[in-house]
Amino acid sequence: MTLAVLLAASAASAACAGAPTVAVDVGHGLKDGGASSARGRSEFAFNQALAVRLAEALQGRGLGVRAVNFAGAISSLAERPQQAAGSDFFISIHHDSISQSHLQFWDWDGSEASYTEVKRGFGIFVSARNPDLATSLRCASSVGAVLRRVGFVPTPWHGRKHLAADAENGVWYYDNLVVLYRTTLPALLFEAGVIKHRDEELELLDPARQERMADALATGLAACLFVTEKSVRE
Repeated sequence: MTLAVLLAASAASAACAGAPTVAVDVGHGLKDGGASSARGRSEFAFNQALAVRLAEALQGRGLGVRAVNFAGAISSLAERPQQAAGSDFFISIHHDSISQSHLQFWDWDGSEASYTEVKRGFGIFVSARNPDLATSLRCASSVGAVLRRVGFVPTPWHGRKHLAADAENGVWYYDNLVVLYRTTLPALLFEAGVIKHRDEELELLDPARQERMADALATGLAACLFVTEKSVRE
């Protein structure tokens, strides 16, 4: 599915009645590409590719999708949750890096590039300042559990700086993330993997792996949101 077709389908699915709607936010953008991978690719490019697959997977499970920043034009962090208003859940898609002190250097395509060998794996963040922390935590744990069940491994690295919300499933508190607390929605931020890790970078570029990860994300969110919707009705 092309980006233009996806955006049109997302606009239609966001308006569908009777099913929860997930706002899918592509982290960073054209002006601020985010981190650079070990081979110099922008984080935004990784984020966009996975977000497109996630939107398709969510639609395949009967969920509505509201596409946020898929074209990379949004520069304001606060504008992202504003555009998600009216949805039932907000997920921001990112890929991880590492601090300068843990970087090594190598020659890539004739230029010096940085990489790491000490950090890899996914991470999920929630904010205790979010207006619906209970749903945020429930869905984050659901997503993490499904990811682990299909073979993805969370990184323990975030335990160096963040309090665990559900460490077994890769969920951590990051209270001051604007996209997580300046919203009216339950929300999580997903770090799909570490693009500074040379091996994991190549894995994250694999379309089949992207589909498998998107499927796991959609499965976890659908399980959480349909249960939440049922409990609200009752």
